[in-house]
Amino acid sequence: MTVQAKIGVLGAGAWGTALAQMLASNGREVLLWAREEALVEEINAARTNSLYLPSARLAPSIRATSDLAAIAALDIALVVTPAQHMGSVLGAMPDHPRDLVLCSKGIEASSGRLMNHVARDVAPGSAIAVLSGPTFAHEVADGLPTAVTLACGGGEDQWERLAPAIARPAFRPYYSDDVAGAEIGGAVKNVLAIACGVVDGLDLGQNARAALIARGYAEMLRFGEALSARAETLAGLCGLGDLVLTCSSTSSRNFSLGKALGEGRSAAELMADRRTVAEGAHTAPVLARMARDMDIAMPIVDAVERLLDGAEARGVVSDLLARPLRAERGA
Repeated sequence: MTVQAKIGVLGAGAWGTALAQMLASNGREVLLWAREEALVEEINAARTNSLYLPSARLAPSIRATSDLAAIAALDIALVVTPAQHMGSVLGAMPDHPRDLVLCSKGIEASSGRLMNHVARDVAPGSAIAVLSGPTFAHEVADGLPTAVTLACGGGEDQWERLAPAIARPAFRPYYSDDVAGAEIGGAVKNVLAIACGVVDGLDLGQNARAALIARGYAEMLRFGEALSARAETLAGLCGLGDLVLTCSSTSSRNFSLGKALGEGRSAAELMADRRTVAEGAHTAPVLARMARDMDIAMPIVDAVERLLDGAEARGVVSDLLARPLRAERGA
């Protein structure tokens, strides 16, 4: 008889809570770590997370904790902390599970490192995987059909450990060994979703949004190629699939941030007022800087950086439209 791996989720925001709910959908025990003691008490007593995922009634087999050592003692941990805090949270753990599945999408602003590089430095004894794809938290929590990329740095052996532990009838992982590609897709699409939100906020139409998605995808491919990601990975769930989803709905925090910018609100006001994290706002400046350093043309990413620095949205769009005409393939 196979012993069931013990699994937990590190981070009780909307996405972490949704993943815990999905994992517990078959009655499996899931440990959910939250920093806030009040939130731990609410989850355990009331079966709710009113702060981050108020629509969900949480499964009875989810148990919340604020003890990092309890997560460290598990076999598998899904890491769903904000990208900019992942290194410090993992660094505060006394030990680490055999498998760390990174579910945070972003690039560390202070260093320009992808999340898997941060995790490998902090937890060198763990096998690293990345879970990424088109995933709105409330839909996953509600048990609606979802498919994701599960990129395993430990190859097929790690996949054979993780896939049975994570897959559910309505949650379908697909195997990849391209960890860099899975991460780049998730990080870049957040920035492009801000740009698409601006298009919506300015009421520029569906044609403009479709063009921006296509040209943004070209930027994602150029950046990914420079970091040895595979084009077929970025054409899959964790790249193009996630890009289409988050560039098309106000359920995306990044799209909502861009929409508000397009409607004339200031970046400083929006970032100060947001209870949940729009990772693209942290990723855009470091992504733009990395692209410039590597001489990669990413004009849409550059435009988002300018918007977050306070530039006026219509002026930024006008500058994009005034770029020199050129062949579609290439810059």
